[in-house]
Amino acid sequence: MIIAGVAIVSLAALVFLMLGSSEPSGSTTLVIDPPAPRSQSPETAPATRAVTPPPSSAIAAIEPAVEPEPAIEAPAQAESALEPSLASTETGLELPSLNDSDGFVIERLRALRNGAALLGLIADEQLIRKFVVFVDNISRHEFPQTDLPYRPIGIDMPARELDQNLFLMEADAHSRFDGFIDAMAAVETEQAFALYGLLRPLFQQAYAELGYRGRDFDDTLREAINNVLRATDTEGPYQLVKPSVMYLFADSELENADAVHKQLIRIGPRNSTLLMGRLAEFVVLL
Repeated sequence: MIIAGVAIVSLAALVFLMLGSSEPSGSTTLVIDPPAPRSQSPETAPATRAVTPPPSSAIAAIEPAVEPEPAIEAPAQAESALEPSLASTETGLELPSLNDSDGFVIERLRALRNGAALLGLIADEQLIRKFVVFVDNISRHEFPQTDLPYRPIGIDMPARELDQNLFLMEADAHSRFDGFIDAMAAVETEQAFALYGLLRPLFQQAYAELGYRGRDFDDTLREAINNVLRATDTEGPYQLVKPSVMYLFADSELENADAVHKQLIRIGPRNSTLLMGRLAEFVVLL
C-alpha cells in the first residue's frame, strides 16, 4: 500500500509538471545556438586567412616621403659647383675648371705625337667651348662662320673672272687647306681619342651650358662625324658668283646644298679623303 501510494503521488507530480511547462499562447520562442565546441588539441593550426591588400591610394599614403631633387642652377653657377670635383672619367685625373682649361688643353696637344703642329692652327682661347659649339652646328648640318675652334687660314679663294659677274674656282683653291688637314691627319687616331676621353667631362659641361642638359655630347659628336661621312663627292669645275663680299656657287642646287657638304667641296677631294679617313677611325672608337 505504501509503494502504491508513492507511485500514485509520483505520477500526480509528473502530470503537474508537464502541465506547468506548456508554451503559453502568443509568446515568442528565443532559440539560443549552442556554443561552438572548443578545440581539444592545442597543436591544431588556425584556419588560413586571406589578406586583402590595401588600395593603391593607401599604399601611396604610407610610403616614405622622398626629398625632391635640388633645382639645376644656371650654367654660370652650375660651373662653379662642378669645378671642385671635376675629374676625367677615363683616368681619374682632376681637371681644371672650364674657364681655365685652355692651358691644360694646349699642353696635352703638345704632348701628342705630331700634335705640336696643331698649336699654330687652333684658336687662342675658349677651345673647349668653341669646339663644342662647332660640333653642335655640324650635327645640325650647319657650318658656323665665327667663333671657330681653329684660326682662319687667311687666304682668299682664288677665282678667275669669266665675265662681269661669273667666276671660276681655280684648281689650286683647295690647297689653301692642305696644311691644316695634314696637321690633323698626322695625329694618331688612338691618341686623339685618348685626349678626348681625358677632356670628356669638360666637353660635357660646355655642352650643358648650351642648354642640352641630360644629353650626352658623345651622341652629338657622333652625329656630326656621320654628317661629314655621309657627304657625297661633287666634281668641278665650280662656277661662282659674287653678289657681295663672299663667293657663292653659281649652281643654285649646289649653293642650297648642305653647309657641311659645301665646305668639303671647298677643301677639295684630296683633303676630304684624308679628313674622312681620320673621322671614320675616330667614330669607331667613339
